[in-house]
Amino acid sequence: MQTLFDLSGKTALVTGASGLLGGHFCRVLAGAGAHVVMAARRVEAMAPLAAEIGATTLALDVTDEASIAACIAAAGPIDILVNNAGTAVTRPLLQHSAADWDAVMGVNLRGCFLVATEAARGMAARKQGGSIINIASVLGERIIPGVAGYTAAKAGLLHLTRQMAVELARYNIRVNAIAPGYIASDINAEFFASEPGQAMVRRIPQRRLGQADDLSGPLLLLASDASAHMTGSTITIDGGHSISSL
Repeated sequence: MQTLFDLSGKTALVTGASGLLGGHFCRVLAGAGAHVVMAARRVEAMAPLAAEIGATTLALDVTDEASIAACIAAAGPIDILVNNAGTAVTRPLLQHSAADWDAVMGVNLRGCFLVATEAARGMAARKQGGSIINIASVLGERIIPGVAGYTAAKAGLLHLTRQMAVELARYNIRVNAIAPGYIASDINAEFFASEPGQAMVRRIPQRRLGQADDLSGPLLLLASDASAHMTGSTITIDGGHSISSL
């Protein structure tokens, strides 16, 4: 069973690797034996973890096609892509500007499309297949006020995952998504310590926030041959939040 999830000899590119989840994904993949390429705009922020896990760091702006092409070329043959780069703008709908919309769509949907298709071209040319893992969100299926661009982008990413899965299957490239719920972090700690935050936690059937470690198993499943017959699937990891009663 251990060899089923073994990633030895594989190269994994993780976008948005300077953030909490991106860094966690890098650590998990390296722990399973993969050579990890960490990619983000803030190269210096990735340096400590890269040194710890023996990863390569590359600059990447997912809104810039030239940056994407240069990053993927420098990464070398990629077996696993974790499309993790993301951003959000939080404003009421009537205060959401076109610039807000474009900024979120540019990273969360257009950027994922550009990175995935560039990586997939290389995978197809090598004829050895690969795995693309899009990091979506439960907000691709449910909504909360104030993040119209984010929810629309994540909904689009879920459908793009299915579209890519169908078109890339002939090249033995699997495309799946992980849809996390609320994951505890330093950024949201103050909100979830408040009464509104605690009320939200009480609406989660498991009555707790997710932890980064809750994503480790699903990530390894989709990255490895353990999911050889899975493509176009979304794994939701939210303690039952998205299926809770209204």
